[in-house]
Amino acid sequence: MGLRGIGTYSMMIRGRHLLKHGIQLSSCQIQRYYGFVPDNVKSLRMVANPDVSKIRNIGIMAHIDAGKTTTTERMLYYSGFTRMLGDVDDGDTVTDFMVQERERGITIQSATVTFDWKTHRINLIDTPGHVDFTLEVERALRVLDGAVAVFDASAGVEAQTLTVWRQAEKHRVPCICFLNKMDKPAANLSFSMESIRQKLKANPLLLQIPVGVGRSFTGVIDLVNSQQMIWKATSREDNGRAFETKPLSQVENSDLVQEAQEARAALIEQVADLDDEFADLLLTDFSDNFDAIPSIKLQEAVRRVTLAQKAVPVLCGSSLKNKGVQPLLDAITAYLPAPDQRHNDLVRWYKEDLCALAFKVVHDKQRGPLVFLRIYSGTMKAQTAVHNINRNSVERLSRLLVPFADQPVETSSLTAGNIALAVGLKQTVTGDTIVSSKASAAAAARRANRDQGLETKAGVILSGVEVPEPVFFCSIEPPTMAKQADLENALDCLQREDPSLKVRVDPDSGQTILCGMGELHIEIIHDRIRREYGIETHLGPLQVAYRETVLNHASATETLDRTAGGRRHVVTVTLTVSPVDHASSGLATLEEETERQMSAEMKDAVDNGVQSSYLQGPLLGYPVQGVSTAIQSIGLEPGTSLAMVSACVSRCMLKAMKKAGGQILEPVMSLEVTVSEDHLSSLLGDLAQRRGAVRDIQSRHDSKLVLATVPLAEMMGYSTALRTLSSGNATFSLQLDCYSAMEPQHQRRLLQRVAGLA
Repeated sequence: MGLRGIGTYSMMIRGRHLLKHGIQLSSCQIQRYYGFVPDNVKSLRMVANPDVSKIRNIGIMAHIDAGKTTTTERMLYYSGFTRMLGDVDDGDTVTDFMVQERERGITIQSATVTFDWKTHRINLIDTPGHVDFTLEVERALRVLDGAVAVFDASAGVEAQTLTVWRQAEKHRVPCICFLNKMDKPAANLSFSMESIRQKLKANPLLLQIPVGVGRSFTGVIDLVNSQQMIWKATSREDNGRAFETKPLSQVENSDLVQEAQEARAALIEQVADLDDEFADLLLTDFSDNFDAIPSIKLQEAVRRVTLAQKAVPVLCGSSLKNKGVQPLLDAITAYLPAPDQRHNDLVRWYKEDLCALAFKVVHDKQRGPLVFLRIYSGTMKAQTAVHNINRNSVERLSRLLVPFADQPVETSSLTAGNIALAVGLKQTVTGDTIVSSKASAAAAARRANRDQGLETKAGVILSGVEVPEPVFFCSIEPPTMAKQADLENALDCLQREDPSLKVRVDPDSGQTILCGMGELHIEIIHDRIRREYGIETHLGPLQVAYRETVLNHASATETLDRTAGGRRHVVTVTLTVSPVDHASSGLATLEEETERQMSAEMKDAVDNGVQSSYLQGPLLGYPVQGVSTAIQSIGLEPGTSLAMVSACVSRCMLKAMKKAGGQILEPVMSLEVTVSEDHLSSLLGDLAQRRGAVRDIQSRHDSKLVLATVPLAEMMGYSTALRTLSSGNATFSLQLDCYSAMEPQHQRRLLQRVAGLA
């Protein structure tokens, strides 16, 4: 990814220069340089390292086309970061700066921006909504303290919404919900709230109700502060910066006032049920009139239940129509946690020493690899050496940058709680733990061992980023053999940037194989190789990444007898393989007596043999899952090499799996299609031909929502087919549901096809 300049940023050069040197401007100076309204919209606060309590590290996550990037663009504008509103359709947004993003109007990779809102520093990551790029959401949530889930208010919870919500829950990230697109005619507050309850199993706290519906949507009632906020468009070019605020007591619409009062009473009751401190305050001081509770007390209670993940605040607005974004920014600072309010048990062993996690790498032609780091403790400084615990290497951090999309700003140091961009870390990859020195890592290891009995010599390593397995693969070839080395270099760089991209060489054909998360993922990789590295490659046909398992229990014994280096190596292995749940990874166990007699090195050799066997199954050589291995005995002559042990275990497992009978597992997708009733029968007929199973058909406004499961192999080119059968009036989304046993007749066809190709 090149850090190309964007015209939008040219007016910010002076502000960034001041940020770099830690200079604070008065509001009148800000107005002179930027022309911003000084009262409620401020430019970047000229403080390189704000107090940690004022930092908010947040992500924007949602289903595709819910309005994440548009919401981010409004946040940057109202905060004073930009002077112009970008538009996704025009291809001029700050965070979607890749050529592919601007051409397609979608977010492909996460982008980080740092800006100030009032007295707070916000480090924001705008994440993709497409399922092919779910790793970008995963690694962002791994290092963030809070998240804003954006919903299309006419659709509620959609397929990818559910996926990103589960990712946030896995990392225990507190969330705020923003019901976007309230200006759409089909927008429905009640429907959206219910879908959050039912599909996300969350407890939504409604903090705002809309003023007007559909095209008449003009603002919101803030239930916490009992005030109305109205955005009155003064012209077609109105930017939404100015809005009118008045107390609920001065609102003339009596029906709206009554609705707001009832909603506030429900909010107070709901919060009291979740927070004992708030309930005690109500009963002791405000038992006569719950509505008299001060707004600040209600806000504090909402914050507590949000941080405890007992509930999620819900706000509403329309980012495209410039309504409701400023209150959302206020909610981010009011309800989401500061870095020091998130607990990472492993970080405490480093005390005041530097500890950071690398969560993303990008490549720049001028600067080389740029590493995104979340700093958990200590201070990171430019022009210093750091220790990478995972690689056991020392690297020099030559320059340190504050992320601003593709225009980062250089700084001399950053403290705990911040997100940094480092130049000079040539070996660091996603998931690596960075500390100040080897001595610091050893000291943390001693503290962990002394206080909690954690046995670690290299240092306390932070948990990395979980990378999903690819579901598609295809061959890739350079135009000439002279370009092979250039292609290998490009693929190495792209793999370092994107761990969900896997590259391997086929042992039989010698072809280079690309493995990715979907058709679009591989298409984007292919396009980037052409544009960024100048190589016109050829892609082979796209194929599904199947898995293999076994049908029955089976035992086998294998003996290897080799002479090497003038020494005889003999090893005999007996083991049993068994089928387990398809969702399980490969499991290996040693009988107690066998394990007791083995050294740690021998156990590692056995594990290497087992894991290598799981890489290639007995039928077609696809990775194995859902198989457990029990090793009964290992006998060997003295002096037998560990490599021979690994090889014997691997051969014995292959023999046992062949005896147990093989089964192909195919990826099955969860499909959601929104289609008009006129085209419903055509859609259902097409799904039947694709081996699809319809789970439910729901009514959504004037359309039908079809929920189905379909084998991924049947979904090739589905976008074009759906566009044809629905006359372009249908939309769909796909999520990996599970790996399921392929039906016998389809497995026979697959085996015959592969045999024919061979």
